[in-house]
Amino acid sequence: MINTNNKSRRCEKQQLAKCVDDVCRTYSPIQRAYAENLEQDETVKEFRCNVELPDFEFTDGKYTTDFFIVRTDGEIAIRECVRRDYITKPLQIKLLDASQRYWIRRGVKDWGIVVNAE
Repeated sequence: MINTNNKSRRCEKQQLAKCVDDVCRTYSPIQRAYAENLEQDETVKEFRCNVELPDFEFTDGKYTTDFFIVRTDGEIAIRECVRRDYITKPLQIKLLDASQRYWIRRGVKDWGIVVNAE
């Protein structure tokens, strides 16, 4: 999850055929690697990066979900990218729980976390 009010984020842009947006913008090595994996995944029809969350329960900024994925069978999946050393931080846990609740309320059953390798 990304707080879009943070102006110090470094953005990498790349063209990926399955990315619905004109340009796939990633803000971390985990996001970039996962976007490239989605591009190669035959079960993925299309995906969006950094999808804004209107009516999200945290009001200290605008938050985005890292990946909104549409599979070839029409199922929707959500993935949040987190660095391994941040996964146990209290704020990160609150944000991930809130994201999961947000998407479950919208009928998404496949919600998960992408973590970097050790």
